[in-house]
This record gives sequence, C-alpha cells and structure tokens, in this order.
Amino acid sequence: MLILSRKTNEKIMIGDDISISIIEIRGDQVRIGVDAPKSVKVFRQEVFDAIKAENKAAVQSVVVLPVLDIEGKREAL
Repeated sequence: MLILSRKTNEKIMIGDDISISIIEIRGDQVRIGVDAPKSVKVFRQEVFDAIKAENKAAVQSVVVLPVLDIEGKREAL
C-alpha cells in the first residue's frame, strides 16, 4: 500500500486518466473527488462489498426451470 500526504486542493494521479482530489478536510473526515473515465467503476468499500455479496448470493441461488424441446416434451436442465 502506498501512503501519501496531501493538502486540500491537491491531487493524486492513478495512471494517465484517474485523479483523486482532496476537496475538504474537516476533523477526522476527508472529502475526496474522483475523476475517472465512465468505464471505470468507483464505489465506496462498503457498497463494493455489498454488491459482491449480492452477486455471490444470486449465483448460489440459481433456479432450474423446465425447458420445452422442439416436440413439446418437457426436459429439466
């Protein structure tokens, strides 16, 4: 992990097209801005973890539905 010190209105660059700006520092909270291409998904850690857990639960709860073949007979997958 790289640890950097920044002041308000200073930036950190990640690669050529992602920048992290320090917007405000108030007590123990820091407001940051992320400027990244639309193709890069940016989430807070707790939101990212919730999405991963929901996706994992969805994969584990796959429902097997009957399928009709060409002759109209039912077959299970």
